[in-house]
Amino acid sequence: MAFEFKLPELGENIEQADIVKVLVKVGDSVEVDQILLEIETDKATVEVPAEKSGTVKSVNAKDGDTVKVGSVIFTFDEENGTESIQETPKEEPKLEVVEPKAEVKKEENKQNEEQQSGGIIEFKLPELGENIESADVTKVLVKADDKVEKDQVLLEIETDKATVEVPAEFSGVVKEVKIKEGEKAKVGSVVLVIESGKSTAKQETTIEKPAKTVESVKEEKITTPKPDVTKQLVTPNESVDVARKKSFATKIAPAAPTVRRFAREIGVDINEVSGSGPAGRISIDDVKKFAKSFNEKLRSGGAGMPIGIKREALPDFSKWGKINKEPMSNVRKKTAEHLSYAWATIPHVTQFDKADITDIENLRKQFAKKAEVAGGKLTVTAILLKVIAAALKVFPQFNASVDMDNKEIIFKNYFNIGVAVDTEKGLIVPVIKDVDKKNILQLSAELAEISTKARDKKITLEDLQGGCFSISNLGGIGGTAFTPIVNSPEVAILGVSRGSFEQVYKNGEFVPRMMLPLSLSYDHRIIDGADAARFIRWVVNALEQPFLLTLEG
Repeated sequence: MAFEFKLPELGENIEQADIVKVLVKVGDSVEVDQILLEIETDKATVEVPAEKSGTVKSVNAKDGDTVKVGSVIFTFDEENGTESIQETPKEEPKLEVVEPKAEVKKEENKQNEEQQSGGIIEFKLPELGENIESADVTKVLVKADDKVEKDQVLLEIETDKATVEVPAEFSGVVKEVKIKEGEKAKVGSVVLVIESGKSTAKQETTIEKPAKTVESVKEEKITTPKPDVTKQLVTPNESVDVARKKSFATKIAPAAPTVRRFAREIGVDINEVSGSGPAGRISIDDVKKFAKSFNEKLRSGGAGMPIGIKREALPDFSKWGKINKEPMSNVRKKTAEHLSYAWATIPHVTQFDKADITDIENLRKQFAKKAEVAGGKLTVTAILLKVIAAALKVFPQFNASVDMDNKEIIFKNYFNIGVAVDTEKGLIVPVIKDVDKKNILQLSAELAEISTKARDKKITLEDLQGGCFSISNLGGIGGTAFTPIVNSPEVAILGVSRGSFEQVYKNGEFVPRMMLPLSLSYDHRIIDGADAARFIRWVVNALEQPFLLTLEG
């Protein structure tokens, strides 16, 4: 029977991949685990094997195509005649949001019921923004027995950020005014008591409403900027985006308290949301749509330049001569985005030192054949893996990550170390797991294996995840020192340059010693310079006196 072969799940947040090479054609007979195609995601180039044997009936993608996860790539005639595999279609990614709490919905329904049946309703000062708990009442625009319509401005208030207008959320008659001009009111406090009429009631959750007349639209004041700009209390010392302050100064977002609360719970600034209701009224669906759009923009790298940095347009390079253009590979694009993010968000400092590896070089050459028998190569990187794992136990702040949202430092009790590998597609950092539990011969073999997989495009996503610390060794190419960029969310990376013989003053005379340059870049938010100096000195001492690995590591 025929069955479809779909592009499988490739990892978290990976929704599509580029087809590098299709390795089968119509009429080919394939076996289980035979490689069908090579694909490139924004993380790596990987091979996709067959899950069942059969004969290729159709090929629905070609080299260079971009296909989504779950798309049908091949159809097969199954050789053993078993039933075709029925896969559940992959759902489009959805933004997960926290639904309003039960008590909030209950409160809203209760209020709607009261409005429909008519009754006394307490009008409370609504949410005004994050960390704003109270406001000064500058003007009360209604008095007892006044008739008010929905969205009519009731009060003018002044916060520490701006002067704003507070509209009515329903129609009715003012029964009591509980606040005076010049007084301070807390968010959530009762400022007016209004008797709501049955005929004017509308549920907040209603999306479709009758079109308003021209006269009623003219009376809308909620989105009209205040002409008196002297009331915009924006101080020059406030470190807030200027455009956002101006927007907040001219209006208050037309949204019910429940919508404001929902936006706050999922981290959305209600003042940045465009409403789809009458007079720009904002609903919960509008907040969801805004949050989804914002997250999609972040995932695509379109969040814009850092604050204060203006993007400069490139000149027309062809004016000065011939040029060639070629698109970035997915690996190169992801590397560019990730390292730009790391450089922009991590305050980098680099500490330099040199280690005398003369003795350890002699040992490395002496035991090189043992490593070859084990399937690896006894390199300085393999030795450094063991040294760094021991150092992370002595200095746990280097085996951590920073959570600035929650103001926490996350310490890890496992020791996985990434090693930068230079491939034809760009830089890849496969991770060797549980380094502390393996000896140097085992690490040599695993390092050789995972480096070969990376260069042969056989690396898996699991091989690239879970790192605690990274090593970048450029000694095979050359150079005396460099400043590696911390591989976020890690907090440190060790750069290794080419070792060379230098004259070193030792035991009263200058002698030639093999010196290895080391460059330690670290996240200055949680690692101080003194700690970094101690860390790299410990690494140097461990290379010069390997007994330290047993003594302290």
